[in-house]
Amino acid sequence: MVEDIVRSLGFLCLGSRFRRIGERLQADTQQIIEELGVTLQAAQYPFLAAIDRAGPLTIGELAQAVGITQPGATRTVSQLLELGYVDMQASAEDQRRRLISLAPKGQELVDYSKRSVWPRIEQAVRELCGELSGPMLEQLAAIEDGLAEAPLARRANIGKEKTS
Repeated sequence: MVEDIVRSLGFLCLGSRFRRIGERLQADTQQIIEELGVTLQAAQYPFLAAIDRAGPLTIGELAQAVGITQPGATRTVSQLLELGYVDMQASAEDQRRRLISLAPKGQELVDYSKRSVWPRIEQAVRELCGELSGPMLEQLAAIEDGLAEAPLARRANIGKEKTS
């Protein structure tokens, strides 16, 4: 078996390790989303959640709320507009500002997700993390080992019962 260099280098590769865990969690989340019948990318969900929580937001505000660059937020909003999940309109106070809000289809998806999708994902991640304690590198190892042992979809019991 080949040595896991990223893991063995510890703090030296902490960023790479976080990225690896993040990619794995996002891939597993995407599987859960798809198995629950949602045709949205996992990375797009935080945008819908931000608008749902805060109301209409500008691209800059969305980028800040989600923690990504403004060009990245612009791309995601364009995709969500194309899919019909959000609307964009000029602000009543300043016509130069464009506000992004949930379209009826987006609100319907958020409502469904709050009931059926997000709780399953949250439960699966909570189960993965369980009662982690101890130093960070050991906790990361436990999360990675937990994902290798049982992906989030299995932890969320996807396939055993589908929610529509």
